[in-house]
Amino acid sequence: MAPTGNVQDKPSNDRWEKGIHTDFSKSMSYSDYLQLDKILDAQEIRSDSHDEMLFVILHQASELWLKLMIHEIKGAADALTEGRLQAAFKMLARVSRIQAQIIQSWDILSTMTPSDYLTFRDTLGQSSGFQSYQYRSVEFLLGNKNAALVKPHKHDAELAGNLTAILNAPSVYDLALKILAENGLAIDAVCLKRDWAQPYEPNESVEAAWVQIYREPEKYWELYQLAEKLIDVEDWFQQWRFRHMKTVERIIGFKTGTGGSSGVGFLKKALDHRFFPELWSLRTVL
Repeated sequence: MAPTGNVQDKPSNDRWEKGIHTDFSKSMSYSDYLQLDKILDAQEIRSDSHDEMLFVILHQASELWLKLMIHEIKGAADALTEGRLQAAFKMLARVSRIQAQIIQSWDILSTMTPSDYLTFRDTLGQSSGFQSYQYRSVEFLLGNKNAALVKPHKHDAELAGNLTAILNAPSVYDLALKILAENGLAIDAVCLKRDWAQPYEPNESVEAAWVQIYREPEKYWELYQLAEKLIDVEDWFQQWRFRHMKTVERIIGFKTGTGGSSGVGFLKKALDHRFFPELWSLRTVL
């Protein structure tokens, strides 16, 4: 094709514009801001396996997403406590999107075959995702309370203390039920004043309250929105759990997990748990 004479048609290898900064000897760069020296130096590969890098980076990235989830869930809890429901909705919606991102990461891990994993599995020792204190924090924040699950972190007093504090605090669902009561819906006192460290038990008054909200969404519009944001979070969480379980089954079958659990069998049990049980049961009642 013949040149047109337009300056855009002239090839150029010069990508620099006049205003682009190139001297960072006295100012903060992109790498400085993100502390990439720390992040990119955190992959300590313990074997000669090519695939261990994938395994390490995927789990490290998941922990970063979990850190953001905790930040958003705690922010949503504060917003609910202060009556700022719209702000809470935005944060809960972000939690759902984060979970969608983590779910996609299992697709990457599934490119690892059983043979690939066996080339470095022994280097893991007894370490396991079961020991992720951030994952446990997310479960506690959403309401899956179990004091026994603090035990794997007893060797670190600070971590154990942080987890115990979340264990003993109201979950997001506990705060939601308080809001229902404040809006005139009849919630049994046992749901509003209880030992927050104990697992939540389904309650008929709570189901009746949510049913009323879903039958009159215009009257209870913000509470209706709250319910749907919560159900989104749990729906995505269950999909996350399922993809985790199926990826593990694909790679190690029904072998015992490195942390001592039954592996796939243990992960399947988690699929039966509901954070917000009445938000699921009301759908049958309506």
